[in-house]
Amino acid sequence: MDSALKAQIEKQGMNPELVAQQINNFKNGFPFLTLTAPATPSDGIMVLSDFELERLMEEYPANAAGIEVVKFVPASGAASRMFKDLFSFLDGDGDISKSSFVQKFMNNIEKFAFYDDLNTVLQDQGSSINQALDSKDYKSILAALLDESGLGYGSLPKGLLRFHSYPDQRRTPAHEHMVEGIQYAVGIGNVVKIHFTVSPEHEEKFKAEIAKIKEPLEAAHGLKFEISYSQQKKTTDTIAVNTDNSPFTEEDGSILFRPAGHGALLENLNDISADLIFIKNIDNVVPDRLKPETKRYKMAIGGLLLEIQAKVFAALRSLDSGISEESIQSAKDVFSSVLGAKLPADFKSRSLSDQAEFLRTKLDRPIRVCGMVRNTGEPGGGPFWVLEEDGSQSLQILETAQINLDDPKSKEYFSAATHFNPVDLVCATRNYKGEAFDLLQYRDMKTGFITEKSKNGRDLKALELPGLWNGAMSDWNTIFVEVPLITFNPVKTVNDLLREEHQ
Repeated sequence: MDSALKAQIEKQGMNPELVAQQINNFKNGFPFLTLTAPATPSDGIMVLSDFELERLMEEYPANAAGIEVVKFVPASGAASRMFKDLFSFLDGDGDISKSSFVQKFMNNIEKFAFYDDLNTVLQDQGSSINQALDSKDYKSILAALLDESGLGYGSLPKGLLRFHSYPDQRRTPAHEHMVEGIQYAVGIGNVVKIHFTVSPEHEEKFKAEIAKIKEPLEAAHGLKFEISYSQQKKTTDTIAVNTDNSPFTEEDGSILFRPAGHGALLENLNDISADLIFIKNIDNVVPDRLKPETKRYKMAIGGLLLEIQAKVFAALRSLDSGISEESIQSAKDVFSSVLGAKLPADFKSRSLSDQAEFLRTKLDRPIRVCGMVRNTGEPGGGPFWVLEEDGSQSLQILETAQINLDDPKSKEYFSAATHFNPVDLVCATRNYKGEAFDLLQYRDMKTGFITEKSKNGRDLKALELPGLWNGAMSDWNTIFVEVPLITFNPVKTVNDLLREEHQ
């Protein structure tokens, strides 16, 4: 990297060494991971019996009451993609016969939780939804919904849109996450801690929404909320390059850096101090009538993590007290039977001290339990067994781009996958001495995603950091648990809100 380029990168507050590595990634791409099998209910995915589910649920509240619990909700994305089809119609000729999506939206408009708010905007403009429908003035309805002069939904984050209607209120996802938090994220001191990652331009709006909700919920349930916020750090942005892998420069000569995807939120997660951290996307919420199943499985996977963590900690303390066949056998049992991981083929031939060092390194890591749902064709990473450089096998959540589908064996494993990741995680990020892990030390920087974009009519290549639940957690101890499909109800388009689960 020449000195002029290095100086410009430093001037923009970025690390030249990291940027050089990013440019290298553009040039060389990312290596595919070596799959050994899909994780399935018979090999890598736990299926809880009714007895185990009930036991974990019953034990969890008492165990959680004495620890710090945080609900971590990535909520920084704008909702603009939810309204892509509506924006296209708004920019088009207004012929509704060309868009079945807009037809469905208009035919069911009274079913949306934002209906009354939208009608009020139109009334302030001297019309109403019914008048606009009667006169086929669909564009005025969409303008009132999407534009800043109306509800401004086109530029708001998903967390602040009205998703669900109740007899006495209409709730946003931020509101639903608080209600859900009461059900399984009550920690020490009877406090519900929720952390939202938000965009800078939306933080004040989030705070205003939470302020309206917080005190009534606290009074109704006899507990306290602690709501915190963070923003994706600029230092996690990645350089954009031209198609020849040279830095992409703006018209003013500055180098373009772009947000590096949800993997950048690992730094935000690393700043959270807690014993147990639940992670769930902002748009995966349901009305109260469907929350019981979510509560059951969240409590169960939280309880399971605490149970597994206690066994891991005991094995590490046993190794601390002395290396012996007994302490190594105990650690092996936890690694193989409790965590379900697979030892290298040459493990038995190693010396006791080498075995102990291997097991200590493998056990003394952050732990996560990930809910997995049956694959019904939804996009999302899948659970697989992956061969590590040290010869062991680990459970990983992989995106399609990380799998070499030109390799017959990898393609076979990919096709045989039965489950996918609905972003339903609970994490433990402190070690057996009570110290916080540095999560940045447990990610795989050899994973990532390169995508093709454009800006101002010019093609560019963009780089995403290792995804938060795949490469960014690559070196965590991972347990997969099957959870019901009803616990996964994302809202990708506005018409998803018409699904029975959101009505």
